[in-house]
Amino acid sequence: VQLQASGGGLVQAGDSLRLSCAVSGGTFSSYSVGWFRQAPGKEREFVAASTRNLNGGTTFYADSVKGRFTISRDNAKNTVYLQMNSLQPEDTAVYFCAAGRPALSAVRASSIYNYWGQGTEVTVSS
Repeated sequence: VQLQASGGGLVQAGDSLRLSCAVSGGTFSSYSVGWFRQAPGKEREFVAASTRNLNGGTTFYADSVKGRFTISRDNAKNTVYLQMNSLQPEDTAVYFCAAGRPALSAVRASSIYNYWGQGTEVTVSS
């Protein structure tokens, strides 16, 4: 399974960006896909996840992005999107998408995901 993340860039506070994660080489609907981010000098943290069909296709968000970010998946295009609105400087990070088959209780755990994309950088200026 291969993942290709794209859509990052440099924006100002309050702007929006949409990240894409194209997934290939596997049965897309059988994988949960998560977005994680890593800011300079910090550990990688969970952002959002869209679960596989077996888990009901539900979505999960970190508290820090709830209400501002929306994760969605297009099964026809094997792509997961992360719509990011009202971006703030603290959202600056490299964003990674990952695929795996975690239990619902573990969707926030990066260690559970087996496949990772290369990351796309998001910089939000104040």
